[in-house]
Amino acid sequence: MNSEVNEWYKGRNVFVTGALGLMGKVLIEKILYSVPDIGNVYALVRSKRGKTPETRIEDMWKLPLFSRIREEKPHVMKKLIPVTGDITYDNLGIDPGLLEQIYNEVSVVFHFAASLRLEAPLKEGLEMNTKGTIRVLDVAKKIKNLVSFVHLSTAFCYPDYKRMAEKVHDPPANPHEVLRAASWLTDEQVNLLTPSILQKHANSYTYSKRLAEAVVKEHYPELPVSVVRPSIVTPSYSEPVEGWVDNLNGPVGLMVGAGKGVIRSMHCIGYYHAEVIPVDMAINAIIVIPYYIISQPESPDIPVFNLTSGDDRDTTWKEVLDVGKATVRKYPMEGPLWYPDGNIRHNKLIHNICVLFFHILPAYLIDFLMLIFGQKRFMVRIQKRISVGLEVLQYFTTREWWFDTNNFKALRTCLNSVDLKTFPMDLTVIEVEPYIRSCMLGAKMYCLKEKLENLPKARLQNNILYVLDLLVTAFVFYLLPMYLLASYFEPVRILLSFGGPFVRYLPLVGKVVFAET
Repeated sequence: MNSEVNEWYKGRNVFVTGALGLMGKVLIEKILYSVPDIGNVYALVRSKRGKTPETRIEDMWKLPLFSRIREEKPHVMKKLIPVTGDITYDNLGIDPGLLEQIYNEVSVVFHFAASLRLEAPLKEGLEMNTKGTIRVLDVAKKIKNLVSFVHLSTAFCYPDYKRMAEKVHDPPANPHEVLRAASWLTDEQVNLLTPSILQKHANSYTYSKRLAEAVVKEHYPELPVSVVRPSIVTPSYSEPVEGWVDNLNGPVGLMVGAGKGVIRSMHCIGYYHAEVIPVDMAINAIIVIPYYIISQPESPDIPVFNLTSGDDRDTTWKEVLDVGKATVRKYPMEGPLWYPDGNIRHNKLIHNICVLFFHILPAYLIDFLMLIFGQKRFMVRIQKRISVGLEVLQYFTTREWWFDTNNFKALRTCLNSVDLKTFPMDLTVIEVEPYIRSCMLGAKMYCLKEKLENLPKARLQNNILYVLDLLVTAFVFYLLPMYLLASYFEPVRILLSFGGPFVRYLPLVGKVVFAET
């Protein structure tokens, strides 16, 4: 039996925006490896940090992500054609000659390019995520043989709905009017108006993505558009390597921050469910979607797919934390600032108190020591960035999210046995503990570039910090408060004196309580 998905893509040329993002890279790797008869893959890439698109593509090929292609199918690398451009320009800034080639040859578009900065100013989110989508659609309109346009959205762009259906709801405002207003308002004016514009949206990312969905819907059915909404995207489950990830966004950043001893507290409702999806399973679904839509009767509504675990989930944030803590103790990070022993707090006030004692004050202490020894200060700056990131992420971990997933589940029903193995997307098969372990190791190896052979040294550092953590905690939260209370309040001294020899030999406290004897 042959792959029917491969047969459908045979000879088709694909255009990908956001090609060098996490999902873009995984899409390119998977489609080149598992759809060998595909035509060319045009990848929209912009220059960055002085590197040309061609150089960035060359650097991409060297990543462990592409190891199986390098070893087994190096010839498919020729099918990837870098396209210099940027979604912030009309016609995406593409050379006219190459653009004409895209119009004539491409038949499938995957629009992934976006600003993922949750804390980004509203104007930036609108320019990249909403206006950028309009520009990509304008290019798609001129593609002569377009059969599918897949728009990557997010599962969290409708905070005003308790349950997210697989449909595009009306936006809170007309996207075109919002864009017009933002174009003539100054940055300061937009920032001032942002809270009233966002309303129930906690950040510019989900708001601009919601407006982008409305823009995409406007083009249906004239264009064969569809919307996919992954939940929080996490490292790969199995392909091409377990735990692959190339950034510290979302839960991975939290795990690394906690593993380094920098993050000690997070505001989170532990018994709420963790709504995440491995990047490889999300990409498998996205590759299948164009094939699936073509095989179905034309729908009066734009096709929407919630790539989430939906009602099948049973893993809570507390379980994720517990497994993550156990894993980081077994496979500790190198050079931690402190012993990794963070926790989640349901109560926002208690969390803020912990942030003061465990995040802010230690950061200022470390920077003060750096100043004394003539070293560059960095910890306060890092903690401020962490605080912003935590504040944004906590929006997703302090409320329960529910999704319909009928369309997502239906994707598997159109696949034969070969394609079911080639494009797995059943989230129920994931075992929590092994998967979180692979995520932690993936972040350690691929993001931090730490080698597993250095684990003995890291474990020794971890053990030393464990003892220091116990001593500091005992002093700051037990001995020092008892000493101060006993120094100024006689009833406290009397009460502690009943502790006998135990209290007598406590540092600081014993001398105060038994001073007269």
